[in-house]
Amino acid sequence: MGCRFLTVSTPFGSTSIPEPECFRNLQLRSSATVRFRCSFSSPDVSLTTEELEKDASMTGGAYDFKGATTSLTNKLLSSSKKVTLIRHGLSSWNEESKVQGSSDLSVLTETGARQAERCRKALVNISFDQCFSSPISRAKSTAELIWHEREEPLIFLDSLKEAHLFFLEGMKNVDARRIYPKEYTTWREDPANFSVNGVYPLRNLWGTASQAWREILSTPGENMLVVTHKSILRALICTALGLGPERFRAIDVNNGGISVFNFNKKGEAMLQSLNMTAHMYSDHLYLY
Repeated sequence: MGCRFLTVSTPFGSTSIPEPECFRNLQLRSSATVRFRCSFSSPDVSLTTEELEKDASMTGGAYDFKGATTSLTNKLLSSSKKVTLIRHGLSSWNEESKVQGSSDLSVLTETGARQAERCRKALVNISFDQCFSSPISRAKSTAELIWHEREEPLIFLDSLKEAHLFFLEGMKNVDARRIYPKEYTTWREDPANFSVNGVYPLRNLWGTASQAWREILSTPGENMLVVTHKSILRALICTALGLGPERFRAIDVNNGGISVFNFNKKGEAMLQSLNMTAHMYSDHLYLY
């Protein structure tokens, strides 16, 4: 329900004015206490301007995100953190429309290398403390190009490897659909229930993503970069937001797409940006 008028109380008096003009015209001293009262609702909400400024700087304008998600660490962190996630550049099996999975036979293409370079340039003004990468070559090569000339060594985590898709890996999608219609359809349409000999790759991936978050967030530093694969990225994003494996295909990430999370000291996440791709089509620079 919207507000027609707000009552604004300051040390200099009170007045009721239309809501838009309140925020356009109100000027406060740093010691003032602001009290907003919606004409349709109560109780009053009181905040000092110092508190407003502090919270805005910590959360990018949102008032707070405490309790919005479940802690990924179950312990206090030494500091709040910002984590930037990047999907690797275009690979040879991307071009050939093959199922990749955990196979290390797909390599970064020339186009993929250019995408990685665009990511590097787009993030050149951001100071990262650490960079984590999947050790699988297409992600590793992307990370090396993005992290070029930065001082800290790359950190390779097995927990950032892509999902293991068994016999589907290396097959063209059209052939996998023809030869294994049941399994392939389940993977595409109901991935949480895709299984091979009792193993559920996607459900396992949720556990792997949770482990990756614990490793990343427990590492000293406040600004982290992560380079990995599409499926594990989906799992990282969903686990941070408290979504289960059945929501796997609710998230999409392009080659070179950039997503950003903020974490408070409790290890609770707030999604700041999802799958940013402006840098793929222009000389856009990010600063966040």
